[in-house]
Amino acid sequence: MDILEAKELVIKAGHELLKAGLIVRTWGNISCRVNESQFVITPSGRAYEDLTPDDIVLVNISDLSYEGDVKPSSEKGIHASCYELRPGVNFVIHTHQANASIVSALGYDINSLEPSAQEIIGTDVPCASYGLPGTGKLREGVINALNRSTSKAIILAHHGAVCVGESYEDAYTVASALEDVCEKYIADRCCEVSGKAVKTLSEVKDYIASVFASEEKYKPAKEFVACDSERKGTFFSVGEPEKEAAIIDIKSGAQIGGGEIPESADLHWAIYKKRKDVNFIHHSKNEFAVAVSRQGKKMKPLLDDFAQLIGPTVKTAVFDVNSTLKSGKKVAKALGNRNAVLVKDNGAVCVAGTEYDAEAIEIVMDKGCKTLVGANLYDSVKPINAVESNLMRVIYKLKYSKKAGK
Repeated sequence: MDILEAKELVIKAGHELLKAGLIVRTWGNISCRVNESQFVITPSGRAYEDLTPDDIVLVNISDLSYEGDVKPSSEKGIHASCYELRPGVNFVIHTHQANASIVSALGYDINSLEPSAQEIIGTDVPCASYGLPGTGKLREGVINALNRSTSKAIILAHHGAVCVGESYEDAYTVASALEDVCEKYIADRCCEVSGKAVKTLSEVKDYIASVFASEEKYKPAKEFVACDSERKGTFFSVGEPEKEAAIIDIKSGAQIGGGEIPESADLHWAIYKKRKDVNFIHHSKNEFAVAVSRQGKKMKPLLDDFAQLIGPTVKTAVFDVNSTLKSGKKVAKALGNRNAVLVKDNGAVCVAGTEYDAEAIEIVMDKGCKTLVGANLYDSVKPINAVESNLMRVIYKLKYSKKAGK
């Protein structure tokens, strides 16, 4: 294929995968084979919406060498192995798609697919052994999975998925079908555990919630309306959706303007007071975040991106609408230096220095909660170990700081 044509196809794929929700933000990577010895791939850490042909990098399959100043994706080795071991593959998509991510935390192969899915993907979906992002260990796991299966989809433990095809359309269809396969895999497990007819992940969530609600130690907290907020110098704005925001002085906590003060205002105030680096707070009441917050437990990373963006643990704290000042401070204390905290029975509060980052934290937190709901169906699922979680967090922060300083 002509190099420019391949680059333009990669850009088109990025736009369409974003629209379909199979790729989010700058996460994941896409490549297209040019010839027997080369492929083009998306760059590291750049938004798909803004890519131009000059941003797409030509890489040599044999040694991963490339020319120019644009750095290719750190997962270029995975793509090279797909092209090297599968001569018929001409397009590779690596995603962090939600349902495949749930299965990736389990570490299991999917050995039974319905006939319609088999026609698209193959007879099975192998799970590659875990390796830190961008490492030779991760690539080695993918190579082993490619060698033991003819599947067009591979689950990457604690990470996401790799989907390959003879063309972009083929690889895209594989990625889309994989989401349905993974949802069915989790739903079938829930049927097995619960004895109930379950077909969707939302129904799995309802079952898990009912299990925790039936335990004697479960003590529900009062629910309240979720609000987002923004620091604006010495004050912040916070308000319920579709209502005028209240303006609150950060030093005193007193209202200095705006609309009605929401019940959770002191929660936001306590965080801004404690964390000078936080300028935006997003409160997610995604159904899976709420379900996990009901468990009242400390959350640990089941996925790489959770460890990187949020940290090695997320605590749960109770916000009492009858004692907002005291309980708001408890939520801020539980947040610590992390980017998220679970609020009992009320989802997750996500914080960051920019709105873009706060949105990213919310996306990853919601997906992490969805993954934990699926993992609750199994006894043997373990989080990423603390050493690797902390290492990924430190590396991510250093890389982010370096990029932010440019």
